[in-house]
Amino acid sequence: MSRLRLHSEKHLVHRIGWLRAAVLGANDGIVSTASLIVGVAAAAATQNDVLIAGVAGLVAGAMSMAASEYVSVSSQSDTEQADLGRERKELSARPDLELDELAEIYIKRGVDKSLARQVAQQLMAKDALAAHARDELGISEITTARPVQAALASAATFSTGAAMPLLMVIVSPTRALVPIVSVTSLGFLALLGAIGAKAGGANVWRATARVTFWGALAMALTAGIGKLFGTVV
Repeated sequence: MSRLRLHSEKHLVHRIGWLRAAVLGANDGIVSTASLIVGVAAAAATQNDVLIAGVAGLVAGAMSMAASEYVSVSSQSDTEQADLGRERKELSARPDLELDELAEIYIKRGVDKSLARQVAQQLMAKDALAAHARDELGISEITTARPVQAALASAATFSTGAAMPLLMVIVSPTRALVPIVSVTSLGFLALLGAIGAKAGGANVWRATARVTFWGALAMALTAGIGKLFGTVV
């Protein structure tokens, strides 16, 4: 058996489809729900009111994330299908020109002219549409849009993220609710940033600092607004 068969590489880029949606959903769940809780609590609301607001934020946010991801990724999928349909027609009507086009792509990448044409011929003989989709359009199995997967991943991870600050509301005393929710939510964000960076092969400290900074800023702004309106009203 060849060494290539024994050494099957698994690259981190294969995770990009679900990882992006998962990190985005969880991060948004923590930040938006924690900010909402802190803002409402800063306005001198009761613990029960804060909990109701947080639960409403979780449900509304999860549905919003799912719908937004589905619509966004569906638009990408529609564009991909339109391009594939056009390419399919061109392959049927002008196979020779499409062969030249594919060979030219390989030549521009540094492949010898005669070899580039042989490669193009062999790939088109096997699956012409797949060859053009990958090398001309940049559409592959890794990057293919999956609307339902993205929607479910975003909704599930948003709910998971939002549940964390909500749990803190339940276990925290009313007077200490704002600092406890703020600190623990920043801790959750830091952990999420580290996990996402580790899964994606990125710098852990940079990712952690980035997500924590924006979370702290969001909570500080909503707390200030809640305090202002609570004082005025």
